[in-house]
Formats: sequence, structure tokens, C-alpha cells
Amino acid sequence: MEEIRISPDYSWFRSTVPLRRIIVDDDDSKVWSLYDAGPKSIRCPIILLPPVSGTAEVFFQQVLALTGWGYRVISLQYPVYWDLLEFCDGFRKLLDHLQLDKVHLFGASLGGFLAQKFAECTHKSPRVHSLILCNSFSDTSIFNQTWTANSFWLMPAFMLKKIVLGNFAKGPVDPKMADAIDFMVDRLESLNQSELASRLTLNCQNSYVEPHKIKDVAVTIIDVFDQSALSHEAKEEMYKLYPNARRAHLKTGGNFPYLCRSAEVNLYVQIHLRQFHGTRYAAINPAMVSAEELEVHKTRLRSDEDQ
Repeated sequence: MEEIRISPDYSWFRSTVPLRRIIVDDDDSKVWSLYDAGPKSIRCPIILLPPVSGTAEVFFQQVLALTGWGYRVISLQYPVYWDLLEFCDGFRKLLDHLQLDKVHLFGASLGGFLAQKFAECTHKSPRVHSLILCNSFSDTSIFNQTWTANSFWLMPAFMLKKIVLGNFAKGPVDPKMADAIDFMVDRLESLNQSELASRLTLNCQNSYVEPHKIKDVAVTIIDVFDQSALSHEAKEEMYKLYPNARRAHLKTGGNFPYLCRSAEVNLYVQIHLRQFHGTRYAAINPAMVSAEELEVHKTRLRSDEDQ
């Protein structure tokens, strides 16, 4: 039942990467929790944003693998924010506090939607250099919950958890996916009523992404071919919104491929970030990149500039 929680990798992550708590708002109750791993000299790290049911721990396999390759990775958990502008303002203050000018964002489900909205919100003074959107969406109306969005704050925690669990996979799944679901249920249990209610409100209040504002941001879309909370129409909408995006498809992985198909997800993240090697927006320690690869990237950049 608790395969991931008792795994050596998770134990190693919890014992070696410290959890930081940061307040950037006037309201002291709004606390950002984050794991910041890898070389602190990197000024354009990749930041991981969790889904409704997730905490900063759900990306522990990405943190371990990517930092092992020399990347700086920040996995975070949001405070209680009830609307998107408030979230974007708080996230911008967090980046200012961490002295990060631009970042790469990896967002899963709600995390991906928030990443897009933050890129859109800051498009006049860009803070997002690239996006990796995993099982994500661009329009909250796909959940048919916009009419209930304003009442989540009234609901007790058990009812909110029931709503979230309703989107988890039903029926037989392979052992790794079953372990991922168990771990996410455990993470869901750790969230209090206001954390859950505020995330569901952000997930369902009427809003959509305006793609023309983020057309210059490099995008990779990661999705799965098996059962997930996202409909086929929602996935197609994402492809239409980002016609030039790189697409990374996983045969299986359900709602949480970053947990149960972590090796494949980590590889796709690495491929996405590789296009920035040798630039000021590299998320990796230059010493970890081979000289040959750097030369290839510099040549490609020069040819792009000449065109």
C-alpha cells in the first residue's frame, strides 16, 4: 500500500533535500513550501507545479534525477489563493524573493493551467522562458463545474476530497500506477479544507488561456494515451492552442505519469531543457554539459540569428 513512501528514493529525497517555507505576502498565513535542489548559481531553474491533489513531494523523482544531471530544480506547493490574479501576484513575489528573473515551468494538470496563466499574466515583462504541460488544460469549462466554483469554500474537507478522488483511475491498473494513486491519496489527505477548496476554485472558476500572449514561449506537451481525468477534446484543444509545441506521448501513465513513468517523463523534461544549453536561460550547470554538445548548441544559435 505504501510502496512509494517507504521506497529508498523517497527516503533519500526527504533526508537530503530540505523543505523551505517562505512568506512573500502581507498575509502571514500564505506560506509557500518548496524544495530547492541543484546548483544555486543557476538563475533560470525549472520549477514544478503540482495538481489539485499534490504537494511539493509528488515530484521527488524529477528532483532526484534532474539534479543528478546537474539541473537546478524547485518543486513547490502553493499557499491558499482564491483567484488567478492573486496567485500570479504571489508567484511573481516568490520569484523576486528567490532572485529569479526568468524560469522554466513544469505544471501537472492544475499546475499546468496556473503556469500558462502566469506566463500570460507576465507577458509584458516575461518571467517564463518555457513551459512543460503534463496532462494539462487551457480552459476550466471542460470540468463543467464553473457554476459550483464559488461554493467550494463552504464545503467540508471530506466532500472536497470525494470530488477530487472521483477523478482518480477506476478499475485495474498496473502495480506502479496503483502505487502512484496510493501516494497521491496520501498527499491529498495531508491537505486541509482551505487548501483543497482554494485549489478546486482555481481549477473550476471560469477562465481560459489567451495563447497570443504567450506565443513566444517554448512549449512541450506531455500526455498519456490511457485513462486520465482529461477528455480527448481537452487534449485536442491544447494541440490547437500550441500548434508549434513539441509533443511527448506516453502509452500509459494515467493521471500521475511523473510518479509511475518517471524515467520517461524525466527524459522528456531533459530533452525540452536541452534546447537552452549554452544560453543564459540554461537550467543546468555548464560543467555538466559536454563541450561537444555546447558547441552544437552555439552553432545552432548562431545560424538561428543569421536567418
